[in-house]
Amino acid sequence: METLSTPLVSLPIQANPEAPTIKNNNRNRLVLSLIDRCISLKQLKQVHAHMLRTGLFFDAYSASKLFTASTLSPFSSLEYARKVFDEIPEPNLYTWNTLIRAYSWSLEPGESVKIFLRMLCESPYFPNKFTFPFIIKAATKLSRLGVGQVFHGLVVKSSFGDDVFILNSLIHFYASCGNLDFAYRVFVRIAVKDVVSWNSMISGFVQGGCFDKALELFREMEAENFKPNAVTMVGVLSACTKMKDLEFGRWIRSYIEQNGIKMDLTLSNAMLDMYVKCGSVEDAKILFDKMEEKDIVSWTTMIDGYAKLGEYDVAKSFLDAVPRQETATWNALISAYDQNGKPQEALAIFRQLQLSKNANPDELTFVSTLSSCAQLGAMDVGEWIHENIKKQRMKLNCHLTTSLIDMYSKCGNLEKALDVFHSVERRDVFVWSSMIAGLAMHGRGRAAIDLFYRMHEAKVKPNAVTFTNVLCACSHSGLVEEGRMFFNQMEPVYGVVPGVKHYACMVDILGRTGLLEEAVEFIEKMPITPSGSVWGALLGACKIHENVELAEQACSQLLELEPENDGALVLLSNIYAKTGKWDNVSELRKRMRVSGLQKERGWSSMEVNGTLHKFLAADNSHPLSKEIYSKLDEIVAKLKSSGHVTNKSLLLQLIDEEDMKEQALNLHSEKLAIAFGLISTSPSQPIRIVKNLRVCGDCHTVAKLISKLYNREILLRDRYRFHHFSGGNCSCMDYW
Repeated sequence: METLSTPLVSLPIQANPEAPTIKNNNRNRLVLSLIDRCISLKQLKQVHAHMLRTGLFFDAYSASKLFTASTLSPFSSLEYARKVFDEIPEPNLYTWNTLIRAYSWSLEPGESVKIFLRMLCESPYFPNKFTFPFIIKAATKLSRLGVGQVFHGLVVKSSFGDDVFILNSLIHFYASCGNLDFAYRVFVRIAVKDVVSWNSMISGFVQGGCFDKALELFREMEAENFKPNAVTMVGVLSACTKMKDLEFGRWIRSYIEQNGIKMDLTLSNAMLDMYVKCGSVEDAKILFDKMEEKDIVSWTTMIDGYAKLGEYDVAKSFLDAVPRQETATWNALISAYDQNGKPQEALAIFRQLQLSKNANPDELTFVSTLSSCAQLGAMDVGEWIHENIKKQRMKLNCHLTTSLIDMYSKCGNLEKALDVFHSVERRDVFVWSSMIAGLAMHGRGRAAIDLFYRMHEAKVKPNAVTFTNVLCACSHSGLVEEGRMFFNQMEPVYGVVPGVKHYACMVDILGRTGLLEEAVEFIEKMPITPSGSVWGALLGACKIHENVELAEQACSQLLELEPENDGALVLLSNIYAKTGKWDNVSELRKRMRVSGLQKERGWSSMEVNGTLHKFLAADNSHPLSKEIYSKLDEIVAKLKSSGHVTNKSLLLQLIDEEDMKEQALNLHSEKLAIAFGLISTSPSQPIRIVKNLRVCGDCHTVAKLISKLYNREILLRDRYRFHHFSGGNCSCMDYW
């Protein structure tokens, strides 16, 4: 049991709370000194009990001292402090301010506002120069512009309209609420500015994306002979980082040295971040080696910098060298792998993190890892993460919800994605958009549109991503009229200006259904310059409808914008082959060889019992290659007996002349993956496959036939959408 070193029971107790308690000043001072010596809430409550029994609590000064300890000490408890406050007969202004301050720092800043209003109504005191900064801080945390403006009005009406501390708080408040005009008005009206005034406004401009203005204000600060400090330079470096201006960043480093500004840890980390994000990891490494003090931010910045450059071995060496491998350092490497198209490596690092003794996966870990699972179709790992989230009783916020929906959708389990969506109460625009995207990629266009209308009924405003997903849903389901309607309503009805992705979606919608002339007219009338994705959508439509002349025009425009786009030449070559123009095919293949362009190599992956299996065309590196090829021979025999013949023209479209063997088409990666699925999963399990390219016509036909011949469900996700094969049919209804 915890007790104070001076036992309370040794103090004489007066039972009458009304008895004069202030007479024995030495005894009272002893009791009050015990408050300063408390090291736990339990000890403080002992002192509180004694003060109540002796009547000392009813002395305003003594009560405020006890209350301050219950509110601001390392072991403070707001719940207990509030009870103490409510017991004080007549709280003084200091006590009111202390409670307002405590709540302004807490997770319940709204309570500060309520207490402030109660003070105005119940107490004889008017707010002083200490009250306003606390209540303005609460308004800042609430991001309530109107509430803060009311407090600003009270400041103006009071005698504190020139108090620089209060005005600095108002600058920070308006900047945090996104109203930089108001923030700057307050700033320019400060008669005698201090360095905090300048720093607050510079930070406000950086926070609001006005980086040029932040640097301009820094120069103005210099011109007025205000000496910047480390906080100033952190703000200036942040602006420089956002602008990716390495040369100016180097000048800032020299300026700091010339002006004797101390490079504390925060400033050093800001400098590291600037170097890394401006593309100079070399400068960052030199600074890092010179830093006497480093924290987790320093190490994480270096890991992130090297990983984003693709120097993963160096990044991993930094991770191994961290004195204490905290979760943030692991997250930096996992995120970098995930964002740079290396999901397998991200999952490998995640598994190492699980074995670490000093770190545990957190929300950011799960978000990045779920993204990698989605890329690979690794649903077993994704499900394990979902279960782990439940076991940890981690609240499903919008980030995690969006990641889970995306993972389940891209792994082919739309029902589980919908379960997650329906299980949460709070859904922001990204949660809704992710579920719409899931329905779209699975070919459920009508359901995606219905969900969009439900989103509207829920009063969640759609953004540009939402409309991209809705238009994709229309494209994958052939909903031309609906696509036109949504596109035309974007700006006038929803206030979302169409971007290049939306124009590309519309070209795809029109082109897929054969409205090529309308698609061309649509491109010609675009108010923005057509991008490669727009011409790529038109080129893809030309392949479906075998329009060679228009395909040549689209390919020419696409290559003008993206000279290294090998996919454009491959697609045009396929169109030539499909229409029998073999001389043109030969010429294009020669052009690709001369220019060094190579067709992106196709692969397919499949997860079985948590292990990912990856296949290339004609791959024989898998441990079960013998069994896979035996099953493939069986499939080919069954297909031939059922009347399926390999499409010879398709064979010529998809491979180089020197590799023209009929078996090459039979050995496409998705067919190897299907064969592996047949021998490694039970008949009741769906075969889930991820393909990095668009599935070819022959493989699409073969997958339909296999689903019927073997009575198996096959879920194949290619670059654009999902194909659900069952009973000889595909969910895309051959509209792919």
